[in-house]
Amino acid sequence: VQLQASGGGLVQAGGSRRLSCVASRLRFSAYRMGWFRQAPGKEREFVATINRAGDSTYYSDSVKGRFTLSRDNDKNTVHLQMTSLKPEDTAVYYCAADPRPAQAMAQLIKSIRYWGQGTLVTVSS
Repeated sequence: VQLQASGGGLVQAGGSRRLSCVASRLRFSAYRMGWFRQAPGKEREFVATINRAGDSTYYSDSVKGRFTLSRDNDKNTVHLQMTSLKPEDTAVYYCAADPRPAQAMAQLIKSIRYWGQGTLVTVSS
């Protein structure tokens, strides 16, 4: 299984950025997909998750209302649209795939089934 994340880079505070994650060798439509992030010196934290059908999303309080997660099951791809970015959003963002419900995926990070390689987002003030 491969989860290839892309879209990271440098963005000014208040700006937007879209991250993408393409899955290969994965029965994509059978997995809940999500994004996590890890800032320097901090533990990895949950950002957002989307169900298999793509019609239900769940966000952390820190990004709710600013980030939007979507998926395209025909293209084995998920997109994280990030708006109104803040310096505290600076982190390496990781794509993940997991078969469990949203709360489990969000809280039981260490047992996530598959991880992508991460893409760095830096928000300058």
